[in-house]
Amino acid sequence: MNNNDMMEREEIFSKVLRAGRRTYFFDVRATKAKDYYLTITESKKFTNDDGSYHYKKHKIYIYKEDFAEFNSILSEMTEFIIKEKGDEVISERHQKDYKKEYSTEPQVTENQLKTPESFTDIDFDDI
Repeated sequence: MNNNDMMEREEIFSKVLRAGRRTYFFDVRATKAKDYYLTITESKKFTNDDGSYHYKKHKIYIYKEDFAEFNSILSEMTEFIIKEKGDEVISERHQKDYKKEYSTEPQVTENQLKTPESFTDIDFDDI
């Protein structure tokens, strides 16, 4: 049996969540002992300068003995975020018209730019 046959045999149930540049794959798989576990894969698309693209993938495995605690902590964390920040997305990546409330660099307006006329004349003969 080749690797492709094994992969197809191991996948029991799958769901996909497409989220912008990211895609999440939720797959129920079987162990050699025919028990089930969950894999969550994040696949993120990156575009190269020449227009070609590639994907980076990150995968975690969650086994039945960890389901209850994993689910509890995940629920607690997501509820905390929604309670603290609401469910509206507020980030530059997700909103093209997002304005930062603060900046680490001072903002200089066009009127504040120095021009040759705005400098004081210095005559070195006076020194």
